[in-house]
Amino acid sequence: MSSSTARTTAPAAARATDAYRWTQLAIGVGAMVMIANYQYGWTFFVPDIQKMFGWDRASIQLAFTLFVLFETWLVPIEGWFVDKYGPRIVVLIGGILCAIGWLINAKATSLTGYYVGMIVAGIGAGAVYGTCVGNALKWFPDKRGLAAGLTAAGFGAGSALTVAPIQAMIKSSGFQTTFLYFGLGQGIIVIILAFFLFAPKPGQVPAVVQNANIVQSRRNYLPTEVVREPIFWLMYFMFVIVGAGGLMVTANLKPIAVDWKLDNVPVTLVGLTMTTVTFAATIDRILNGLTRPFFGWISDMIGRENTMFIAFGLEGVGIWALYMFGHDPVWFVILSGLVFFAWGEIYSLFPSTCTDTFGAQFATTNAGLLYTAKGTAALLVPIANYVQQTSGSWDKVFLIAAAANILASLLAVLGLKPWRRSVVAQANETPSAGATAAAA
Repeated sequence: MSSSTARTTAPAAARATDAYRWTQLAIGVGAMVMIANYQYGWTFFVPDIQKMFGWDRASIQLAFTLFVLFETWLVPIEGWFVDKYGPRIVVLIGGILCAIGWLINAKATSLTGYYVGMIVAGIGAGAVYGTCVGNALKWFPDKRGLAAGLTAAGFGAGSALTVAPIQAMIKSSGFQTTFLYFGLGQGIIVIILAFFLFAPKPGQVPAVVQNANIVQSRRNYLPTEVVREPIFWLMYFMFVIVGAGGLMVTANLKPIAVDWKLDNVPVTLVGLTMTTVTFAATIDRILNGLTRPFFGWISDMIGRENTMFIAFGLEGVGIWALYMFGHDPVWFVILSGLVFFAWGEIYSLFPSTCTDTFGAQFATTNAGLLYTAKGTAALLVPIANYVQQTSGSWDKVFLIAAAANILASLLAVLGLKPWRRSVVAQANETPSAGATAAAA
């Protein structure tokens, strides 16, 4: 394996305090919380858009698909700007684009208007997301899984804080006014936070970790080198099948509940009573946030691949159990919670594994390249609906999703773990003329 990288020439800076590093992480988490609604809040606007304009639901939801595609597939380009010019300018522009996107939505009177608005917001949200995750990976080589998990949790659970206010404003002032005020408010906060966001200088962060469970490369791979490494494509394949496998079930929870005649059945757990779907959706938002730092923290102790084996295996078993026992409303809520908990950690495990393997200097771009797997996985999700329609049941969907996760869990320990250890060892033992110190 041959590899060449850019040489770090900046003089080493004094070691940053842990308080400063955690402050940088907190700023990134805050920005992630502010962009969460651009994705997760969209669903609250759809019924009112449909009611006002009379468009069919599928046509309106194409705007959301465009958001996801532009939010994911442009992250490597945005990451290149971060690695070259620093995080502040990219997050600043991202916040401006997020605000403009929902401003367009507030004024839109055509489907094209909403498509454009969500594309603009998607580009902005992707710029903020990729930057904040990449910056966390750079600041915390010693706690990379936890740092990436906490940052991703801001996006996964951040919208929970504004579910009620958004719905209340839509009801009292209309969805267009809500688009305007929330879009501008969230975007402005991101812009303000951007001015306090910095990338670490050489010497400010701890050295790369080398122990029995965690191996990290001292070589910094350029993005053009990463895409030529076969091990990167193994990670990409695993990300896609786990992402698609989980989404096939989680994205169709309500239709599944309707088909199983569970959607309006009341369920009482821990002193709370809600309908089955409402309870499952509530647990989704909570566990979708908790799982990211939890499994990231676990991976810092027992290793990335070992954690993948546990989490992906748990996801596969959870999906199978939901298929077997989920016709009971209580078990539907409990097992759907397990499925959500074992799925969201992909957004902490894969970025940290990528940076461990290819170095920190270009972490934002390289992790962004891997993050495009989210968009690829989303394109595969309609397969679940096709399989359900042709077979008349959800059986095959559950079995495919469970099998995809079990396959990924086995690939993690039987393929990725030994292969990655070999790749990192070879890179560390042969620091060619292009090799650099991993602190960036």
